[in-house]
Amino acid sequence: METLMEILKVYGRIITIIPWLLIVTLFMGKRSIGEVPVFDFLVIIVLGAVAGADIADPDIPHLYTFLSISAIGGLQIIVSKFKLRNRLFGRLITFEPTIVIRNGIFIVENLKRIRYSLDNVLQMLREKDVFDVNDVELALIEPNGKLTAFKKPQKTTVTIEDLGIKKTTGSIAYPVIVEGNIESQILSQLNLSEKWLLKELQKKGLKPVDIFFASINAKHEMHLSLKNHNNITKPPINH
Repeated sequence: METLMEILKVYGRIITIIPWLLIVTLFMGKRSIGEVPVFDFLVIIVLGAVAGADIADPDIPHLYTFLSISAIGGLQIIVSKFKLRNRLFGRLITFEPTIVIRNGIFIVENLKRIRYSLDNVLQMLREKDVFDVNDVELALIEPNGKLTAFKKPQKTTVTIEDLGIKKTTGSIAYPVIVEGNIESQILSQLNLSEKWLLKELQKKGLKPVDIFFASINAKHEMHLSLKNHNNITKPPINH
């Protein structure tokens, strides 16, 4: 009988705590759910821990859980409002936007600093319908971890049907060197050889080991990002 009461008590906590957790989370705002910056991510973790402890341990006073969740939600709202009023405070509790591509060139140092791999960034670019890094004038990783890409003016999308222009096949750039390693299979599919690639690099005074990322499009035009590309002196982008 005592075991049955404990089980019913747990079910009762689930029925009451989850709706309250939902109400508090919705009250905190859509931004906390959709973007999840660092501080909001921590708040969500703590909310989950408090609710989980309450459900798993029937000995914890249920009222204290309600008060804790309410206090955590209130703290998040206060911090969010203070971030809007104090820009310095907002920068201290979250990440800065980080530039990872400028004028089609990967900024390797920034990628290493935020611990993003080349594959991560290439995937995020493809999700933005960008298949050639050379089309990107500026790309940065936002504080929420998402990528924002700005294409070069001549590469921006236009409605060619309105201009009466016949659509031609798009130019997709294929990676042929990734972090110094030659992608032989891709070269073969493009009807190119490693010998051809090495000769093209030699014309530029480069070797594969010098290359962080290289791509070739259907016209056999090559685009390069070097491992030590340190001539970028433009200012960073802050909040």
